[in-house]
Amino acid sequence: MIDLRALRDSPDRLRASQRVRGEDESAVDRLLDFDSRHRAALARFEGLRAEQKSVGKSVSSAAPEERESLLTKAKELSADVKQAEAEAGELSAEVDRLLHEIPNIVDEDTPEGGVDDFRVLEHVGTPAEFDFTPRDHLELGELLGAIDTDRGAKVSGARFYFLTGVGALLELGLLNLAMQQAVADGFTPMVPPVLVRPETMEGTGFLGAHADEVYRLEADDLYLVGTSEVPLAGYHADEILSADALPNRYVGWSSCFRREAGSYGKDTRGIIRVHQFNKVEMFVYTHPDNAREEHERLLGWERRMLDKLELPYRVVDIAGGDLGTSAARKFDCEAWLPTQGRYRELTSTSNCTDFQARRLNIRFREDSGKPRFAATLNGTLATTRWIVAILENHQRADGSVVVPEALRPFVGHDVLYPVK
Repeated sequence: MIDLRALRDSPDRLRASQRVRGEDESAVDRLLDFDSRHRAALARFEGLRAEQKSVGKSVSSAAPEERESLLTKAKELSADVKQAEAEAGELSAEVDRLLHEIPNIVDEDTPEGGVDDFRVLEHVGTPAEFDFTPRDHLELGELLGAIDTDRGAKVSGARFYFLTGVGALLELGLLNLAMQQAVADGFTPMVPPVLVRPETMEGTGFLGAHADEVYRLEADDLYLVGTSEVPLAGYHADEILSADALPNRYVGWSSCFRREAGSYGKDTRGIIRVHQFNKVEMFVYTHPDNAREEHERLLGWERRMLDKLELPYRVVDIAGGDLGTSAARKFDCEAWLPTQGRYRELTSTSNCTDFQARRLNIRFREDSGKPRFAATLNGTLATTRWIVAILENHQRADGSVVVPEALRPFVGHDVLYPVK
């Protein structure tokens, strides 16, 4: 949620942000209008209530001939106060609703445009040139006895799968490697719940434009998370953190669930776009003045993981029109997929400034003793999709796959060989 007082002082900043995102600028004027009306209604309510109290005190000491008129006045004021309070309450609710609809203000360095207008910051590594026709990850996974999408569909439907044999070992090894790196870098490991209350999902910004991507259990009024960012953001809701302990860095391992609404016909083959997957996610609470530097550190930790897996990738700065509701800026790392001849996203890291903290009421106390909202950031350190890039980039002509050296202690194999 944006800072309403900052909006009053600098409305053009939010208008510019809305333009970069491709959102409606008039939302800014609607919010300012309702905010002005709410403040006027609140002032009227408080004035009437003060007058009501004054008249009430006068009744007991009034002369008999004045008491009747004062009682009539008090009755009229009571009705006026109730009406003014109701009006102020309705306007407050509308201001709150509009505030929750407006996305975070984008960072001034965020590129303008939509999904195709990202800025490439760097290429790392050189895509392999094969002297044979490379197989895609699903064909390799089936040869290795690692991926079974047919039985996944039989059991659960489209976009579900089994990781079997070395496929399961690859995923466990990958996630364990990520957790080991994060803990060595000072993160507290977490296994969070994957079902959360509506206020937690709403607080992180996932029930707005992206609500159709979220699975909801209506009977229990709970949501399945699409990332452990959600429960980790809710972990300190309604708390005041110790400023001396900032940054608070957590790394969560969880299963994640996404409906993939609107993706009909996209990536239907294999495990690139699926309904359930596992992920290791970094999450940080920090001082807002340090958020940009922390964002660069999260990107650095993601890049180190990709380097360990010997994958060619590029780093991109996501355009405003492709940012999520909570993100002010986002960097993606995209790995090269030989069979698609293009880069595909493996990691994202977002700086959400104090947007989520305002919605979840997460603060810290400054040296002056005054509470201030924290900044929150997140970043992917490993996920099931990485298996796609590992298989395709490290394959050999006979269908075997070389395991990256950093993964071998976790997987227990140097090379994965076809079983059929």
